[in-house]
Amino acid sequence: MPTDLPVATRNLLIANVVVFALQYLLHDSSTFALTQHFALWPWGSDVSGALDDGQVVTVGFQPWQLVTYAFMHGSFTHILFNMIALYMFGGTIERTFGTRNFVIYYFVCAIVAAVAQLTVVQWFTHGFYPTIGASGAIFGLLLAFGMLYPHEKMMLMFFPVPMPAWLFVTGYAVIELFLGVTGTQAGVAHFAHLGGMVGGYAMIQYWRGKLPIKPKRLLLR
Repeated sequence: MPTDLPVATRNLLIANVVVFALQYLLHDSSTFALTQHFALWPWGSDVSGALDDGQVVTVGFQPWQLVTYAFMHGSFTHILFNMIALYMFGGTIERTFGTRNFVIYYFVCAIVAAVAQLTVVQWFTHGFYPTIGASGAIFGLLLAFGMLYPHEKMMLMFFPVPMPAWLFVTGYAVIELFLGVTGTQAGVAHFAHLGGMVGGYAMIQYWRGKLPIKPKRLLLR
């Protein structure tokens, strides 16, 4: 791992990889124990059920899941793309915000993403399934890059045409909204992604002094 990564970005990368390794290595009934307690479960009453081995388990929402879900991933591809994005954008945003504010920003995005997902499940989809992944926080970082470095060139791997960061981020948000509203690409928490962006936008506007509640000092222009 490159030594030039700032400390918080580096530690977040390590933490995500370690948790995923635990998920992979504990590939038996213990794997569900991680999901049972630390994935993000919907609001409401706990639900009990039996696993394939006959073990009865109870799952349900707990407050700490608003954070812990963001360190778990469902597949190698899932964590790979999230960690590539954290590597690409985390260092730049951490240097811009400073380590303390970067950590605050990252977890605000993750928590707002979780609340958005819980709200959509509670009032619209009505399903009962766990949500995992750092994507909400990652989309917050993407939003920050687009707002703070709007003219930097970016491009998708499957659409290698350079475009300004502001256009890339705006287009990505529109696609996520379309996929979420239409129910396309089932199994992906599109509204959590959008929630991470909303949380990031609110934090940046707060630090710029553009919200009714003002910071003690402006951190961003």
